Amino acid sequence: MKKRSMIALFSCLLLIVASACGSGGEASNIKIAEVTRSIFYAPQYVAIEKGFFEEEGINIELQTTWGGDKTMTALLSDGADVALVGSETSIYVHAQGSKDKIINFAQLTQTDGTFLVAKEPKPDFEWEDLKNSTFLGQRVGGMPQMVGEYVLKQHGIDPHADLNLIQNVDYANIPGAFASGDAEYVQLFEPTASTFEKEGKGHIIASFGKESGHVPYTTFMTKESFMNDNPETAKRFTKAVHKAQKWVQENSAKDIAEVIQPYFKDTELDMLATSIERYKNQGSFATDPILDKEEWNNLRNIMDEAGELPADVPYDDLVNTKIAEEVIGN
Repeated sequence: MKKRSMIALFSCLLLIVASACGSGGEASNIKIAEVTRSIFYAPQYVAIEKGFFEEEGINIELQTTWGGDKTMTALLSDGADVALVGSETSIYVHAQGSKDKIINFAQLTQTDGTFLVAKEPKPDFEWEDLKNSTFLGQRVGGMPQMVGEYVLKQHGIDPHADLNLIQNVDYANIPGAFASGDAEYVQLFEPTASTFEKEGKGHIIASFGKESGHVPYTTFMTKESFMNDNPETAKRFTKAVHKAQKWVQENSAKDIAEVIQPYFKDTELDMLATSIERYKNQGSFATDPILDKEEWNNLRNIMDEAGELPADVPYDDLVNTKIAEEVIGN
């Protein structure tokens, strides 16, 4: 993992104390940096569109930073107050000696979000079928690739010895490279996986989310200094997230799709609903914001198995569940 430069300590952008919030006081402004734009993050868009953040006295400015490195750079350089990204990034930053820890405080997704897509139909697919195939993989050190390797190894496949593994394609170009190239298999997020299936460019044959179990795949995180200086703001933020999580659980995929469609204007409503239904059926959306110790340990095992765990960071060092527990308790 390349070293990231650590820029000045996080300066607090929120000046409103808890007593002013939710009672007619001026709203807090929070800048979120999301690692990518994804249907996988449906509860976040629901929280914005349904006004759950506004109900908690928070105005959201959302930016898509396209990649874990860029997302963490935005957070560390004060370009964002909160990052929505995989928990592995907080471990990478911690291992580089950052004095201001990156704290995971509200979990959004709890499984991997990719699906195994094949060029040809595989009605009787067995994982053994992957051996000696050309597999278009994801970025080294990223969660999709690490989870992919973990799952393959669980099925007795060494991704580097048993596959012709391609890992030199940028994330944004992977779908196009698969459609036009010689790769027989690929890992794809929704709605690309379902779109490829509809267009006959690929066939969904397995879910990495189902195979890998619960893991803190995407969480809201911020600097420890922000948590210390703005505990009530963090709590109100988490309350809004939890409201959205409950709304997503209680409503249909079609209803969710209608709410979040402004974020996916190039995707048809029925395709959005199909993708959301896949994620709901496999329990990808976290039902509460708590990142528990078992999930953290599963993450560490996956990173270790991939040879990407830079340090064995204890759960309590980078995870704060106190706020989430208070929110759920209330």
